Amino acid sequence: MAYLSSSHTDRLPNHKELYQFLVACQQASVEKGCTQIASISVEIPRVDPLAVLQIIAEPQHFQFYLEKRKENESILAIDATISAEVEGINRFQHAKTVIHRYLKDTWIWTEQQKRISFAGPHFFCFFTFFALTQESPFSSATIFLPRWQVAYRKDSCTFVANLQVDSGVNLKVLLKELYNQIAEITGSGHQPSSLTRLNYSQFINSNSIKAESFKSAVVSALKSIHANQFSKIVLANAIDIVSHQPFNVVNSLDNLRQRYPDCYIFSASNGKGQNFLGASPERLISIRERLLITDALAGSAPRGRTAAEDADFGDRLLGSEKEQREHQFVLDFITQRLSELGLIPQCLPAPQLLKLSNIQHLWTPIQAQLLTNVHPLDIVAQLHPTPAVAGVPTQIVQEQIRRYETFDRSLYAAPLGWIDYQGNCEFIVGIRSALIDNNPLSATQDNTYRARLYAGAGIVAGSEPDKELAEIQLKLQALLKALL
Repeated sequence: MAYLSSSHTDRLPNHKELYQFLVACQQASVEKGCTQIASISVEIPRVDPLAVLQIIAEPQHFQFYLEKRKENESILAIDATISAEVEGINRFQHAKTVIHRYLKDTWIWTEQQKRISFAGPHFFCFFTFFALTQESPFSSATIFLPRWQVAYRKDSCTFVANLQVDSGVNLKVLLKELYNQIAEITGSGHQPSSLTRLNYSQFINSNSIKAESFKSAVVSALKSIHANQFSKIVLANAIDIVSHQPFNVVNSLDNLRQRYPDCYIFSASNGKGQNFLGASPERLISIRERLLITDALAGSAPRGRTAAEDADFGDRLLGSEKEQREHQFVLDFITQRLSELGLIPQCLPAPQLLKLSNIQHLWTPIQAQLLTNVHPLDIVAQLHPTPAVAGVPTQIVQEQIRRYETFDRSLYAAPLGWIDYQGNCEFIVGIRSALIDNNPLSATQDNTYRARLYAGAGIVAGSEPDKELAEIQLKLQALLKALL
C-alpha cells in the first residue's frame, strides 16, 4: 500500500493535491504494468447512509449495509471496484488472499491533521452457512471493495471512493465523477424518504410453519441427544411469502432499526436482485486497534408485558439449568477456539441478560488482545459456525441440520461484515433474517415477488417441542411485521 496525505481543511478534497495523487497512481500503474486502486477518504456533513442507499443504489450492484444504532454507527457500501466470488471449503483462505492481493496495489489518500472514522479501503464479505451450497443465490464467499462508501461514527461522517487507475484513464473525468458523487451524497438528506408500505392483503402466506413437522424434528433430535450422538443442535425453520409488487428494502431496514435499536441492522445484495437483510442481536467478532470482542449469546426468554413480569422472565432465564447449559456450550466453544489461535480470551464469570425489544438472551461478552499476527478471517473461520447457530459437536450437527431442514440456509446464521486495510473489522451472524428476491427474472408467472424468512431455536436436553416452536414463531412474527 502507498500513502499520500493532505492537510486541507475544506469539506471537499483539494483539487490540485488530489490530482497529483492520482497522477502518482497512474505512473505506478504504468511502471508496474497493472491497474492501481486509489482509495480517497473525505469527511462530509452528516448524512444517513440509508438515505444514500435509497438514492444511488442500483439492483445490479453489490451492496452492503450495517448499522449499530445503539452505538451511533453505520456503514454503507455500494457498487464494486473489485469483487470476487468463491466456492468451496477453502473460501475463508481464498477471501484472505483476495484482500491481500488487491491491497498491494492500493494507494490511500488521507487527511494529515485529522483521524477520520472509517477512512481507507474496506473489504465487505459475506459467507453462506454451509461451504457447499445447494440452492443459494449467493456464492459460498463474496468479497468486494466498494466504489462508494459512506459511514458515520457518532458525529463524524466519512465518504470513501475506491477508483481504478490505469494508463488509459482520464484523470480529469475521474475527478469530476468523484466530485459529482460527493455532491449527490451530501444532498441525500438525513433520513430516507417515507414510502407507502405494502398492505398485508398484498401478501400471501405460501407455506406457514409446519408446526407438527418441526415438533417432530425436535423430538427426533432429543432422542439423538439422549443417545449421546450430539449435545445440542440448532433447528431453523423458514416461511415463504409473496407480494404482487417488489419488496422495498430501504423501508424494511428503516422499520427494523426503529423496532430493534439494540440489534445490528444489516443488508447484503448480490447485484442480481436478491437482498439478505435482518436485525441480528449477535456479533461474531469486532476488532478495533487489535482488541477483539466477541459474544456468547444463547438461551432465550420472552419479554414481559410489565416490569415485574419482565424481571420474572429474566430471573427464570438466569436460573434455568437448561438455558445455562445451552449458553455454556457456546461460551466453551468460543474460548477454546480462540485459545487454539494463541489468544487469551477473558470474560465475566457469569452471563448477563441482553434485553431486546421482543426477547431476552443470556449473554457473555468475551475479549482478547491480538498479540500475534492473526488475520480477522482466520478468526471468522475458526468460530463459524458457533454452537449458537449450529450445535455441538460442530461437524456432526451440521450433517444433522441438512437432514432435518428442507431448505438451503444460504446466508442465514452465517458471517457477514467488513475488514479494513489496518485489520479492523466487524462481523455479525445473519440471524433474525430474510432473503428478499426482487429479481424480475425469478418472479413467478403471475408476477409475484418472494421473501423467505428464517428463524431458529437451540435444542438441548430438557427442550420442549411446544416451547421451541413458540420461540421460532415469535421471531418470525417480529420479522414479518418489519417487512410489511
